[in-house]
Amino acid sequence: MSSASNPSAVGGKIPRLLWQKLWTQRLSGWSSGGWNVARFLKILLLGLSLVFFCLHFLHLTADFPNNSPWMDWSKYTDEGWYSDAAIRHYVTGHWYWKGDFNPAVALPVWPLLEWLVFKVTGVSLAAARALTVCVFGATLVIVYRLMEGHKGSSASRDDQSLAGPLAIFLLCTSPFVYVFERMAILEPLLIALAALGLLAASVLEPIHLEGKKLRGYGAALALMVLLPAIVLTKTTGLFLLPAIFYMVWARAGYRLRPALRLAVTPAVGGVGLWCAYYFLLVRPHYLADYQYLFSANAYTGIDLEPVSNVILNTISDGTWMGTLLYGTFFAVVGLIFFWRPRLLANPLLPSLLLWIAGYSSFLAYHNNLQPRYYLVLAVPITMVVAMGLDGLRHCRRRLATAIASFLAVALALAVAVPDAAQQIGYALHPTYQFEAAAQGVKRVVLADKTRSHLILSISGSDLTLMTGLPSIDDDFGTYLLEERVRTYRPGWYAAWNEVDDDKADALTPLYQMKRVAAFAAYDDPDRNLLILYRLDPASQGQHGIRRRARRRVPPRPLRTRMGQQPSADQLKH
Repeated sequence: MSSASNPSAVGGKIPRLLWQKLWTQRLSGWSSGGWNVARFLKILLLGLSLVFFCLHFLHLTADFPNNSPWMDWSKYTDEGWYSDAAIRHYVTGHWYWKGDFNPAVALPVWPLLEWLVFKVTGVSLAAARALTVCVFGATLVIVYRLMEGHKGSSASRDDQSLAGPLAIFLLCTSPFVYVFERMAILEPLLIALAALGLLAASVLEPIHLEGKKLRGYGAALALMVLLPAIVLTKTTGLFLLPAIFYMVWARAGYRLRPALRLAVTPAVGGVGLWCAYYFLLVRPHYLADYQYLFSANAYTGIDLEPVSNVILNTISDGTWMGTLLYGTFFAVVGLIFFWRPRLLANPLLPSLLLWIAGYSSFLAYHNNLQPRYYLVLAVPITMVVAMGLDGLRHCRRRLATAIASFLAVALALAVAVPDAAQQIGYALHPTYQFEAAAQGVKRVVLADKTRSHLILSISGSDLTLMTGLPSIDDDFGTYLLEERVRTYRPGWYAAWNEVDDDKADALTPLYQMKRVAAFAAYDDPDRNLLILYRLDPASQGQHGIRRRARRRVPPRPLRTRMGQQPSADQLKH
């Protein structure tokens, strides 16, 4: 019997049809009306992001987390090394120490910012790390502004793009980003300046005179300053410049001549600023220090093993950023190229891919795959994932768009929830072993009034940042270690676990090393015990001990002006 001849069947079907229509209209209304799904998700994601961002300010002096997936050497040295100029200027009045490690000569931007902060707060690990977190906050604002300004063709139908909120949420909940964006190292500032360079390039306009006013110069001047600032923050920033110039080319409508007219002012001006810094300051006074930074990092391990292994290791180690996020990145890129290639019409997406490719090529060439280097990749990779998820969710039907929006957020939550749990664990269970060791060293040193307070150590700059005690490096420097020891006459030596032969050979002609304290710190079996030695003057019979240390050819003597380096007497207190 047909439904037409069965009133009860027709009566039962009509309510179901009405119910389905009602829910279809409601879901569709969520996507376009007052209950806008995208708007609700945007507010939710940004609100959660703010909460997790605030977690970055907790326990600023805590150790790099023990038993983490990332064994990175920077937790012993880099925060002090690259802050040295600012630290030393505040502690001793001299930013430059002749013959020691002076990376600020080639990388002045970060210590200059720290110097401005230290003038207000004084030297402390908390102040340096707070500055880094503020830089990360600026990065989040720039990233959001970039992604809101490049919503793609789908934005005409749905003004509430989820790409920006998704990217911010994933960055704020990432434990990898959490641990490294809280460290006073160079990478966070490099990321912020590179993102700001993309933003400036995306609004670049030809400079022209309109009436009596010059128009279009703001973005050009900003980019002119940013280009050398990126390189002077970290020289590997050179590998990020192609991404910025692609954005300039896109801004010019993908035409060569207009792109050259747009790029000429910032490019020529940026090169001019760098040349002024190099030829007016570096070359006449600090050339040896400048060259030494590059010679100390000139090694490359790409020729030590097959190139295929180097490339495979460079790619596989990207899982430090998060296995699910990293896998999603490759899936999203594949879908974009083979299913939604029109998304590449958004100039931000190819620029980010160039950023990733450029810096990955440096990692492969350098073949020193420290986890912190991947922080420079984590931000653009997260942005690509967010843009891909947002771009793939847009469908012709509003109901399908609403469902796809929920799926995109669900995938983001699958990435973010375990990451957020790990980050919360780090925030709730901080350790302070290295900080306690530094304060223990300070107590021992200050209790002895008979000798210099100067400490010799590979982690000396970190100790200075935490305690204010002066230090010199036992590994890097334009003078041989023996010469630095004779010049500065340290009173103490702090070594990790044991004293290397070359360090002992440099010290024993002048000193007898007496172990006075040891402090447990960190989980690295090679560097988990900081041992403090008192350096007593050696007896006359020990001055002839033969040195077995490896000799390096010393660079040409540094040319400095009077007062640019402290005297040995100034370092005693």
